[in-house]
Amino acid sequence: MSHTVTGQTPGQPAGSDHKRGIFGRIWLFIRQVVGELKKVVAPSRRELVNFVLVVLVFVAFMMVLISLLDLGFGQVAIWLFGNGDQAQ
Repeated sequence: MSHTVTGQTPGQPAGSDHKRGIFGRIWLFIRQVVGELKKVVAPSRRELVNFVLVVLVFVAFMMVLISLLDLGFGQVAIWLFGNGDQAQ
C-alpha cells in the first residue's frame, strides 16, 4: 500500500486540506487547465507546413488505397453474383 510523504490523498493537489464544493472544484479544474495550457508550445511555421503536408499525403494515400479496394471488391462481387442481367 502506498502513501504520500505529506499525508495527502493521492490525486489531490497540494494545499487542499478541506473538501471543496462544486464551485471550488470547477475553479480548481479551470486553474489546472490554464496552467497546462501555459506549457503548450506552438509549432513554428516550418513545422506546421511539414505537419500539414504529411497529413495531406497520408489522406491522399488512404483515399487511393480505399478506392482501389472498393473497386476490387466490387469486381469480385460482380464476378460472384453477376450484374443483375438474368433471363426470365
